[in-house]
Amino acid sequence: MYPLIAIVGSTASGKSELALFLAETFSGEIVNYDSVQVFRYLNIGTAKPAPEEQHRVPHHMIDICEPTEVFTAGTYQREARRVLDEIRQRRKLPILVGGTGLYLRALTQGLFNGPGRSLYWRNRLEMIGERKGRAYLHRILSRLDPAAAARIAKRDKPKIIRALEVRLETGKTLSQHLGEKPRQPLAGFKVCYVGLNPPREDLYRRIDERVRRMFNAGLVDEVRHLLARGIPPSAKPFEAIGYRHVLAELDSCNALEETIRIIQRDTRRYAKRQMTWFRKQPDVTWFDGPGDSEQIKNNVRQFLQPFLSVGFPTPFLTF
Repeated sequence: MYPLIAIVGSTASGKSELALFLAETFSGEIVNYDSVQVFRYLNIGTAKPAPEEQHRVPHHMIDICEPTEVFTAGTYQREARRVLDEIRQRRKLPILVGGTGLYLRALTQGLFNGPGRSLYWRNRLEMIGERKGRAYLHRILSRLDPAAAARIAKRDKPKIIRALEVRLETGKTLSQHLGEKPRQPLAGFKVCYVGLNPPREDLYRRIDERVRRMFNAGLVDEVRHLLARGIPPSAKPFEAIGYRHVLAELDSCNALEETIRIIQRDTRRYAKRQMTWFRKQPDVTWFDGPGDSEQIKNNVRQFLQPFLSVGFPTPFLTF
């Protein structure tokens, strides 16, 4: 089994900094699992690694598609698994880093192998959701597929629609499809999960500072340039935190400081949701500090040495 490192944790916890350190220490290559960094041109609002950082260490699954393209978890799974195989052929250490738990799970545990999308049902359900809200869709799901409704949060509109779409298109529930076509987990790799858990007050301070840095770096101008390129406001990546807020600011008379405050608030809420997701991931070893802390870096390096000493080519261990 070939070693694979996966760094998890909330936004602004220093995952990217830790990934760079580990890649340079252990002759590794970084594989992104952030769902917005895959899109070209969206740099500031995604905290995408700077060009000099990407020159220091090979980065993958960044800037691979246009903002108007459809890019799903299934697309990510297929492309990222191909990248992992290529890194293994080069005898380098793959290091996963990002913030989209669904993409990480798709890559490592596999996805639901159900029927393809039904545009007919999806469009109808989207329109119903716009008129009557997510809670109404969830109530319909509770009647048609109680097991799926029990697993899917009422606010998770995409998953609710997908579950309803499958049930209405095929007449079978998600659980029935999963029984017939089980997930296909990643084969040939042994994953070691490293989690970052800075103190809450420290994390919130880091989030607030990051948001301000994004605006100082020109986030508003980046959004204007994206629109000038012909990317419509309805493009999927514009739904991300920061981008959707700036779009709203451009269309209104909101004060800049108020927009910054709202983005900081929503990012803190997103960080809480991320931690809720990642804490459900088994076998994570958590480190109570940010990834750019020298102490945390050294603690993680020491933790990984025994894992990497088994089955990994010794010449690439540079510690």
